[in-house]
Amino acid sequence: MFSYDSRMAATTEPPHGTRCWWCGTDPVYVKYHDTEWGVPETRDRALYEKLVLDGFQAGLSWITILRKRPAFRRAFDGFDPAKVARYGARDVARLLGDEGIVRSRAKIDGAIANARAWEAVMQAGGRGAFRDLLWRYVDHRTIDNGLRRPSDVRPSSAESERMAKDLKKAGFKFCGPVICYAFMQAVGMVNDHLSSCPRHRACATLARRGE
Repeated sequence: MFSYDSRMAATTEPPHGTRCWWCGTDPVYVKYHDTEWGVPETRDRALYEKLVLDGFQAGLSWITILRKRPAFRRAFDGFDPAKVARYGARDVARLLGDEGIVRSRAKIDGAIANARAWEAVMQAGGRGAFRDLLWRYVDHRTIDNGLRRPSDVRPSSAESERMAKDLKKAGFKFCGPVICYAFMQAVGMVNDHLSSCPRHRACATLARRGE
């Protein structure tokens, strides 16, 4: 869940024991890297939140969204899809006036549409339905890409392309292949921590425990 930029991709392999390059030294970004990114997430509501936030990231850096996440959570009722799905014109106006979030009408409408699509999935399949819908693209197991250097990171995959296509058919917005791949990285569907990063092994262990 970071903004892919091939210009940042070095060709040399980082020394072992070093974090992935993209979080830099910003304490907010480092904490996110060290505690969240790549950890397998299977909770339906949490997956909705992460997908929406990745949609808000489009055209922006992830650290911008990360710093605004507390404000997003307040503005969107804790990302409770049942509440967001019932947002109307007054809620949209309230969100457009909230300086703490990204005030994009298209992205706000997308978050509401995603809540409604999420509800449809859950009503049809019950608890765990959204999790199963998403994790089926990796056969319910984390894909470990064994990345050695930043230049090995890719912006999308065959799995993210299929996910994006199916989500759009189901009524989800802001879910193109690149957004879906960033989402897959963030929720642990793929382990894209560099092999030299301590979190690579940690997330791989968490993935095995979840099998």
